[in-house]
Amino acid sequence: MTSPPPQPPETHEIRGRVYVVAEVDPVDPNGVRTTAVGTVLWLAAFVMLLPFVGRLKADDHLWWLWTCLAGFGLGLAGWDYCRRRRNRLLESSETSG
Repeated sequence: MTSPPPQPPETHEIRGRVYVVAEVDPVDPNGVRTTAVGTVLWLAAFVMLLPFVGRLKADDHLWWLWTCLAGFGLGLAGWDYCRRRRNRLLESSETSG
């Protein structure tokens, strides 16, 4: 049995230039890894700013510290949401497939 002939790549013409659209799979389709990395980076920024609390307070930039803490907290919530969504999608695909 022979395989079907390859399809020509999809192209778009914009202002006289032709662009080829590449077929690329998403790096992190469920978002769990992306939110985990972002959450860890917010925590790292918070920890790195801790030694400078006095200077941040003197320069009226203490909000930087609390922004990092809020980013970490929201990241935890986002990570949990993405993890639960991934698990629900896996369960639904197992039951339907």
